[in-house]
Amino acid sequence: MDRRPDQELERRRGRLPHGPDHRSGPDAFFGLDVDKMSPKAQVTASLAVLIPVAVAGVAVLTLFSSLWWLVFVFGWTIFPAFGLLVRGITGLSEGANEPSAANGKEHELLLALRDHGELTPARAAMETSLTVAEADRMLKELAEGGHLDVRVRGGGIFYALWEPGGKDVAEEIEG
Repeated sequence: MDRRPDQELERRRGRLPHGPDHRSGPDAFFGLDVDKMSPKAQVTASLAVLIPVAVAGVAVLTLFSSLWWLVFVFGWTIFPAFGLLVRGITGLSEGANEPSAANGKEHELLLALRDHGELTPARAAMETSLTVAEADRMLKELAEGGHLDVRVRGGGIFYALWEPGGKDVAEEIEG
């Protein structure tokens, strides 16, 4: 977060709180760090503000109509809460379109195969966020499904993507 020069002066004069825990700025909602909140938490926090404000607004306008001006006192909270609600709903709808974690790991493994040509399970674990056991299991499943070429060299098992017009393993060793 960029600080304005006048904020530091105000902080020294004691008018603004000190330290990094002070939350203000475009991604703050009543002291909560919105960026660190899940979309579900964003929706919940916004509704926790919007519902009581809406109920209180209706109550003031119907029961105490002479105090109508009180709506403006707490009505300002509607705008950031509505923004947070929209942001949370958008995050929930985007989360539904994202691939599952298993698909993400498989994609990560296939990218590593594309980048390195061939991998052992240990090398796959080094290049991705998978463990050796997970990489071994996924590579075996892909090979059993006919998606990967299995090569044996020097007692090690290497997995590679099929190459169009690919060479035979014996040709590769001789060449």
